[in-house]
Amino acid sequence: MATAVPVASGKPKGGTLRIGMEGGSATDSLDPRTYSDSVMIAAALCCMNGLVEFDAAGNPTGELLESWEAKAGASEWIFNVRQGITFSNGKTLDADDIIYSIGIHRGESKSPAKGILEPITEIKKLSDSQIGITLSGGNADFPVLLGDYHLVVVPKDFTDWEKPIGTGAFTLESFEPGVRLVFKNRGGYWKKDRGNFDMVEIRNIQDPAARTAALQSGEVDAVNRLDPRTVDALMKDANLNIVRTKGTGNRFCFVSRVTDAPYDNKDLRLALKWGIDREQIIKQVYNGYAVPGNDHTLDALNPFYNTKMPQRVYDADKAAFHFKKAGITSAFELQTSEGAWGSAVDCAQIYQESLKKAGITMGVNKVSADGYWDNVWLKVPFCAVYWGRRLSADQVFRQIYGSASDWNDSNWKVPAFDDLVAKAAVELDNTKRTEMYYTCQEMISEDGGMICFAITDYLDGYSKKVMGTDPHARYDLNDDRIAEKGWFA
Repeated sequence: MATAVPVASGKPKGGTLRIGMEGGSATDSLDPRTYSDSVMIAAALCCMNGLVEFDAAGNPTGELLESWEAKAGASEWIFNVRQGITFSNGKTLDADDIIYSIGIHRGESKSPAKGILEPITEIKKLSDSQIGITLSGGNADFPVLLGDYHLVVVPKDFTDWEKPIGTGAFTLESFEPGVRLVFKNRGGYWKKDRGNFDMVEIRNIQDPAARTAALQSGEVDAVNRLDPRTVDALMKDANLNIVRTKGTGNRFCFVSRVTDAPYDNKDLRLALKWGIDREQIIKQVYNGYAVPGNDHTLDALNPFYNTKMPQRVYDADKAAFHFKKAGITSAFELQTSEGAWGSAVDCAQIYQESLKKAGITMGVNKVSADGYWDNVWLKVPFCAVYWGRRLSADQVFRQIYGSASDWNDSNWKVPAFDDLVAKAAVELDNTKRTEMYYTCQEMISEDGGMICFAITDYLDGYSKKVMGTDPHARYDLNDDRIAEKGWFA
């Protein structure tokens, strides 16, 4: 490993940062229209930049879109393209690159970002340094939506995703999907206090025990998603720094597709929601480092979180009542895997036992971790899913539950819900907007196919020598940017 060399900026430069991460797959690609988990998000941000990034509190700040302003009504926006930025192939960033990088997620694209971009009716180049975007209706949160992690920037007409060209601090040296990625610092990064490592290696280590062992042995310098059941002991290790981000972690869910039998039966869906013992899972699997979910993915730190909606708790009698009313006689199963998240199988087994107490028999089918997000999610009727935090309520509702979204994994498509989300986006009276978003949460929780049973704390582990490890309001590993933001002491 190279030795870090102090420079005038005060942050030492040099060294190889080795990250061990859950969230990779043998089917991974650097095409941003395919990203679904943490490894590729972190990898993309090594070699590319986004349109908008978020500060530690979750506020949108300029990245390659340096600044913006909205006309009255927030349906017409002007964005200023950051000047003096060059891609790794030497090309200078301009408005055409921004328009192209947004456009690949629109139209016939299968991109997960397609749904949040659907309100765009026109994108036009105003100059090399400025673009205009017109929406079908006003949306004060639009810059937040442009911070979606799929929206990274490449040169106009770029298509060779095996050899990505970006404006990030690093260039790709090698990529073995599901195994590792290696990046090399390209020098002269435009963010003067970032891009401090000479090299970055991201290793896919799906098993939490193996990730922990790699951190403790010094094989890696940073890991995500520490096992809550063992993290207390790690906190006592003088060689490690454990970073906890409370209440903003992953939303763990079991999701049924409401258009597939037998999950097209609302009473069965309600039985499955009442029949999960959330507190037991939180105690046994997450060691208290989580809060119960309420069958939608907004968390209590979001200003539009419905504080009036009662928390659904385990009730075997209600589960039995709705199951009997559903009249289901055929067998059904939940597909789960460590490929969904490390403890997904454990959660499913506890769920199976709590349903059994209500007289409900559910099969649990443990499937392969390889290719889980390509072969299982969005394809089977009932499976384990997790969602990361979205900072905008509008983005949550459009991307996860909106009829136009390709990531609507419950296939719950309700025009009245879509209309309410659209109306809330243009409502400037905060009290009225809050009421609308409260209703949205009630509709999802009561009628949707998602059982969101836990929202965890993010638990990152670092060697003491890694600096820049601040907790972040959105994702773990400093918003998956530790490679860009960090340095060695």
